[in-house]
Amino acid sequence: MRAKSVSHVEYEILQYVLDRIDIEQVKNEMCPSGDTVAEKRFNTGHKNAAQLIKNLCKRRRHRLPENHVDYKEKEQ
Repeated sequence: MRAKSVSHVEYEILQYVLDRIDIEQVKNEMCPSGDTVAEKRFNTGHKNAAQLIKNLCKRRRHRLPENHVDYKEKEQ
């Protein structure tokens, strides 16, 4: 689909990050083997970061082209 707006492009990039970027290497670097505290911190940070990105996507859904599969009218 052709880029219809800057918000459309932002949405697609954010979705790409969520769907396709593997963070396993980051986890391996930040969580030494057997360090359950570091692993718990990482998992919490990962969950928080993913939620931030999802929120950014949600804020752009009403600006997607109406024929986009993820388009949703803005809530009043």
